[in-house]
Amino acid sequence: MRAQAILVTGLLALGVSFGLAACDQAGSTGASGGGDASASLEAKSAKLDGAEQEAFYITEITDDIFDRIKGKSFKDDCTLPREDLRYLHVLHTDIDGNVHEGEMIVNKRIAEDVLDILRKLYENDYPIEKIRLVDDYDADDERSMEDNNSSSFNFRFISHTTRISKHGLGLAVDINTLYNPYTKVVDGKRIVEPVTGEPYLDRDASFDYKIEQGDLCSNLFIEHGFEGGGEWTDRKDYQHFEMPDEKIAEWYPDNVE
Repeated sequence: MRAQAILVTGLLALGVSFGLAACDQAGSTGASGGGDASASLEAKSAKLDGAEQEAFYITEITDDIFDRIKGKSFKDDCTLPREDLRYLHVLHTDIDGNVHEGEMIVNKRIAEDVLDILRKLYENDYPIEKIRLVDDYDADDERSMEDNNSSSFNFRFISHTTRISKHGLGLAVDINTLYNPYTKVVDGKRIVEPVTGEPYLDRDASFDYKIEQGDLCSNLFIEHGFEGGGEWTDRKDYQHFEMPDEKIAEWYPDNVE
């Protein structure tokens, strides 16, 4: 049984800003995001204590939270209604077994799914280094990814269109971004995002925080109806999980071609 996390439950939802690092967790981590694959194939049932249970919750975007994201991830030209977003507060475990508080903003239609995924990853000691709002990085994706931050909502349009991207809708989630980069070859030149993620393009290498096809993280997102960018053939986005186009068309019919 894990040591009880030291929590100041609810302060983040009220918009109080403080460091997300919490207490050291007793014992060692289990699955290690690219380590022991056999330990990460299925989620085991783990009973959380009362404080841990209370740390996993969803709220609407309160005025205090909105003040933190306005002009950053919720940009001045944001056409997605604030009411379509939800704030998640969670716990997560890093590679050294330390427990941290985390926060993420997602679309209301996937809020319960993402909360369940992050809860199961925590129960199984699946390491996620950071889960912070991208607004802590002034909504700069590159800075957030270079810091290995996991996040979701960041409003933007798809280039040269009036359609909102899946991250702009809060319907895509990126996990352990530095070690699971995006890459594509354009006009013979390889693009890597973040640029510091290039050493981790070798998916046969062993390193911490690596997401592998069939590991616990990947399986949970797929089970909840997401598609994994690591399975794409024209490009690879190893950090990325998104809702399929059919769901976007159902929920936002004006946002399709």
